[in-house]
Amino acid sequence: MYRYNEVDQQLVDDRVAQYRDQTRRFLAGDLPEEEFLALRLMNGLYIQRQAPMLRVAIPYGTFSAEQMRTFAHISRTWDKGYAHFTTRTNLQFNWPKLEEVPDILAELAKVQMHAIQTSGNCIRNTTTDPLAGVAADEVEDPRPWCELIRQWSTLHPEFAYLPRKFKIAVSGGPSDRASARVHDIGLELVRNEAGEQGFKVLVGGGLGRTPFIGKVIREYLEPEELFSYLEAILRIYNLKGRRDNKYKARIKILVAAQGIEEFRRLVEEEWQHLKGGELRLTQERIDEIKAHFQPFAYDPAAAEDTSLEQALSSNQDFRIWYQQNTQAHRVPGYRIVHLSLKPLLGAPGDITHQQMDTVADLAETFSFGEIRSTQDQNLVLTDVQQKDLFALWQRLQDANLARANINTLSDMIVCPGFDFCNLANARTLNIADEINQAFEDLDYLHDLGDIQLNMSGCINACAHHHIGHIGILGVDKKGEDWYQITLGGNATENARLGKVLGRAVPAEEVPATLRILLETYLEQREEGESFLQTYERVGMEPFKKAVYQPA
Repeated sequence: MYRYNEVDQQLVDDRVAQYRDQTRRFLAGDLPEEEFLALRLMNGLYIQRQAPMLRVAIPYGTFSAEQMRTFAHISRTWDKGYAHFTTRTNLQFNWPKLEEVPDILAELAKVQMHAIQTSGNCIRNTTTDPLAGVAADEVEDPRPWCELIRQWSTLHPEFAYLPRKFKIAVSGGPSDRASARVHDIGLELVRNEAGEQGFKVLVGGGLGRTPFIGKVIREYLEPEELFSYLEAILRIYNLKGRRDNKYKARIKILVAAQGIEEFRRLVEEEWQHLKGGELRLTQERIDEIKAHFQPFAYDPAAAEDTSLEQALSSNQDFRIWYQQNTQAHRVPGYRIVHLSLKPLLGAPGDITHQQMDTVADLAETFSFGEIRSTQDQNLVLTDVQQKDLFALWQRLQDANLARANINTLSDMIVCPGFDFCNLANARTLNIADEINQAFEDLDYLHDLGDIQLNMSGCINACAHHHIGHIGILGVDKKGEDWYQITLGGNATENARLGKVLGRAVPAEEVPATLRILLETYLEQREEGESFLQTYERVGMEPFKKAVYQPA
């Protein structure tokens, strides 16, 4: 993973000192609240329903065991002993005291972390595939390109005050595990007819109150011109994006209004002034960053292990976990391991300080000291030898991190909802608990197969309900929580927005409605079909009829 140089570290240290002084002046009454608001947002600090919330950047979801231990220390010292992983692969502390946030930022800076640009109308954290570097089907490891984008975009003076927040995702290849198609800019690593590696560029994707799937603006971009082309897009957006209405200020609205052909023309025209200039990346610079992401020293004898087969045959619980929570690695003898942060009756994405320390220990013992966070609010250890899987599983069980539910119904993406968020108008965590209780049987969940259930507490769609196979949106009706259900969303290379099932249902009917949908799927599915495949074949009507016109 990337390690700071002296310039990186100085920048972060200076920002901590700057914000400490800004906080001091605000608390002393020398800095008006309206001025401090913008400053604290630039440093990742929100004021939520219950308390301040600090969002920490985890660039492209990759971090170290040492950094995880710092998270644990911060949660014990300045918070309530836990933290929350988000769908943008960041970490949030939900209970810091405003006057102590500079101390937290100083602690983060010691381990090369910060909260810069985790809020505000700027370029946010660039995300990517959590399997980057170990997936067999990727064109190239996308993380070096994410790091280059991070360095280009951090404190970029021209893009510090965009019309609205801006999000970029990079996919490593044809299998889009980064949801690049629902980002302001999506980059997909591709090869052209000559076999040269470059980028397909998509623009204008996004969720929220007006969701759009991104459109291809350029089929092939040579990698050396990545910065110049991104800059051209951002300049057109900065110039022409709406600033009179924050609900219509995202680039997706501009692309929809202009049309992709006209938007492409504007970008290409601007790009002519930038391409081939000082923004062009040299091969030396690219190689310098790629050197931080070289493959680990894998054991060539790892594939000779025979203990795994014995453990799988002798322990059914381990076998189920292995089948559900691990997947193939590009190096024989290794597996990718998913750590579920979706325990029964636990808030999705939450992790205690004890669990953080445990994960740090396990990463050092079993996975070269590196951890990944995912947009599904889980964690990944990407490089575990198969001979170590049983020992790892045992320790994960002790830490309540071994629930064998990855990609099942209970592996829900859920925002904090009304209980925490100022923007939410409906609760979500209580509904997630009810769903967990109603569908606790793991055998049943495994039989249902791959289902992505996403639930948001408001139209801002922080839980990506539009692209869930089943999406749930909380809405307020005269002070009561109701829930609108969508079906058929897809976050992959075949990205698609879900369609509304029908009228919203009250809170107490959500689990029962969900059961009807699942029973309908089981009745309709053909051999080997997933929920999404069945929906795509039979359409909405059987599900709508089962819910609203029961026999």
